[in-house]
Amino acid sequence: MKKLSFEVREECRADVFFSEQTGLTRSAVKKLAEEGKITTDGKQLKAGQNLRSGMQAVIEIPDPVPICAVPEDIPIEIVYEDDDIAVVNKPQGMTVHAGAGNTAGTLVNALLFRLKSLSGINGKLRPGIVHRIDKDTSGLLVVAKNDAAHLSLSRQIAEKTCKREYLALLEGVVKEERGTVETDIGRDTKDRLKMAVLPKGKGRAAVTDFFVEKRYAGNTLVRFSLHTGRTHQIRVHAKYLGHPVVGDPVYGYKKQRFVLNGQLLHAYRLTLTHPVSGERMSFEAPLPDYFKHILDILEKEL
Repeated sequence: MKKLSFEVREECRADVFFSEQTGLTRSAVKKLAEEGKITTDGKQLKAGQNLRSGMQAVIEIPDPVPICAVPEDIPIEIVYEDDDIAVVNKPQGMTVHAGAGNTAGTLVNALLFRLKSLSGINGKLRPGIVHRIDKDTSGLLVVAKNDAAHLSLSRQIAEKTCKREYLALLEGVVKEERGTVETDIGRDTKDRLKMAVLPKGKGRAAVTDFFVEKRYAGNTLVRFSLHTGRTHQIRVHAKYLGHPVVGDPVYGYKKQRFVLNGQLLHAYRLTLTHPVSGERMSFEAPLPDYFKHILDILEKEL
């Protein structure tokens, strides 16, 4: 059992705070709260309870349970690896981790085959997973090989010192050279399988910077930088701008010009501080061939 103490810097819900600080899912935090494992000043906290700035909040995390996902010999590109972390370039079409009852063909299965150890904080179906990218989004994500590295990386994401940058091809021509989208994001009230921009206070704060890289006749290549990591954040914010991601089957145009297997969204750069050495590290992954092929077509039309 690990007992971890954190100082609250701004008012927020307990489940949101501990999820961001530890990398645990909010449902896992809720379960620990129900078991009396979350306290402040010796008093038990509820998952939905608000924490005030200056509070010292404590969470007890049980020892890792045995990993149940099965190792599979699935080819993956490991960009970097040492005793504490691994950086992986995930291909489009691969799910990061499975849900209960479906434990095959995921990045986790491939990692279990390739790596000797993975952190156990996030449970038996998500070992090593600190953050995720969508199934049909390609690119970089960092994997924790032990619990200390996992907690360090989770704090970096929560404190916004882990920088994640993406390249996306958007529909239409974006007029602004750069900008910031700041909204609340939550479940779409009409379709619970989708996320949507919601009125202030009705969802979770989401902040995305965008920078125009190149304009084409009817599309724009845009670089996005995340300040928060909400589900489908870039895809939702691109739609909110009026320029959805090309190939996006959920938030994009119903009629697509190109035949694609998913959105043209790639996590191309990842910058973090190494959990042990303290070294600032940056990794890049080139655009996949199918993405470059579309850009070549657009280039010829200029």
